[in-house]
Amino acid sequence: MEVVAQRVFDPLYMWLDIGFLLIFAGMLLYKKKYATVIVGIIFGFVYQLVDYGIFHLLTHSRSISDGHSLFWVLMWMSMSYGFTNFVWIWLWISKDKNLFEWTLLILGWWVCCPLITKTFGTGENMITIQRTTGSYHGYMAIILFVGYLLLILWNISRKKKEARINIPWLLIIGILVQFGWEAGLFLGGIRSAELGSTAEKLAPMIINSLLETNLGMPYIFAIFIAFSAKFKENLKKRTNRLTFVERIIENNSEKVKGTEISEYLDV
Repeated sequence: MEVVAQRVFDPLYMWLDIGFLLIFAGMLLYKKKYATVIVGIIFGFVYQLVDYGIFHLLTHSRSISDGHSLFWVLMWMSMSYGFTNFVWIWLWISKDKNLFEWTLLILGWWVCCPLITKTFGTGENMITIQRTTGSYHGYMAIILFVGYLLLILWNISRKKKEARINIPWLLIIGILVQFGWEAGLFLGGIRSAELGSTAEKLAPMIINSLLETNLGMPYIFAIFIAFSAKFKENLKKRTNRLTFVERIIENNSEKVKGTEISEYLDV
């Protein structure tokens, strides 16, 4: 069965989300999460490059309802989920002391924004945007497999247990991040709203959660380790610069502290 990832939403949804992104970015900057914000912006543009450049121009799998600009709607979507996804991932990997609060903020917004839009939106000039996935999910699967294969090879070649990468932790992050906003879209009646069967509605949430954001986890983890071994979150150089292996060992020793989540997660 061809998996169709579709969204149907009032334009108000887009404007509300832009407001949230500005507030969210402002909060991160207030906490001097400069590296986190930069990573989010970079991957927002990466999402746009993939979504518009590959999915639309190359594979022609993207389409949008008449009267709306595919480029600009995709630019918002890419910045929305590209920025939020990778900011959240960076906060998880770094085991930020306010991880619980950031997580509650993001998940809460993904659930509440569609509901707010339903109440206050006009229901006119609705935006319908969708993509088919059969033409490129195989390529994504290769990237996913290669990434986790490299992690497995790294771990089995380490003599010291402390230098091994916590693969289950990365899998949890990669699956949860995508599932969080897929579930928010589904519960809010935005994801696959015009598709008929339950299977058609659930398939994007399940398959995308296992595959799409998760495929980038090995690579973003390597970027995080390489960066944080030399630099602090505020972009200043570390006084005790570490090697790649030393930073993995240090990251493994760090715990999520200062919030209720530390009572439930053994990280």
